[in-house]
Amino acid sequence: MKGKLYLIPTTLGNTEPLEVMPISVKKVIEEVDVFIVENEKSARRFIKKITSRKEQSSLKIMLLDKYAEDIETSTYLDICNEGVNVGLLSEAGVPAVADPGAVIVKLAHEKNIQVIPLVGPSSILMALMSSGLNGQNFAFNGYLPIDKSDRKRAIKDLERLSKDRNQSQIFIETPYRNEKMFTDLKAGLTPNTQLCIAVDLTLSSEYIKTLSIKDWKSENPDLHKKPAIFIIQK
Repeated sequence: MKGKLYLIPTTLGNTEPLEVMPISVKKVIEEVDVFIVENEKSARRFIKKITSRKEQSSLKIMLLDKYAEDIETSTYLDICNEGVNVGLLSEAGVPAVADPGAVIVKLAHEKNIQVIPLVGPSSILMALMSSGLNGQNFAFNGYLPIDKSDRKRAIKDLERLSKDRNQSQIFIETPYRNEKMFTDLKAGLTPNTQLCIAVDLTLSSEYIKTLSIKDWKSENPDLHKKPAIFIIQK
């Protein structure tokens, strides 16, 4: 039988793994020795934390970072033909959602390899759950443009889409640009548009708040260099 591809979530920060994910994740990591990861050092650290008895020398690590070539990654699942299971490990949260692992999942389907997703924290869904905004109709938009004029246009476009479709619009930013994003949102959105900011989810410093833009103007949350999710709804 072919090996399986397990989609293995990780924590969103320095949290004890079994506080935020079920024991099934630990059990799979104990049984799997071949992993596809974005960063070998952090992946090994997470594996050691969740199952300290596992021998690090037994692990086979394949990198899926910005330097990985398509011709190389296309062979990553060949070992499944020998009946070996493979774990796709996210750098933070769940694999393949705002994460480069999607190419490996696509490859698994092309090769008729069973894909098994495991339960774990997703910052996008947790932010939406806790926002009070529309969880029936929503869209994730990834990163907005860096260029000031393009970003301003993108913010107005998302606000218009939210109104036209009654749809929550979710997006993220590089942590060191969070405060600039917050400033641009306050300047570019209309006063009654709702904005949720969810920061450091699952951590002791977790901060989640939804207010209208006019009310956000009197708030000054600490967003600098912290992983954040932004959601707007008109």
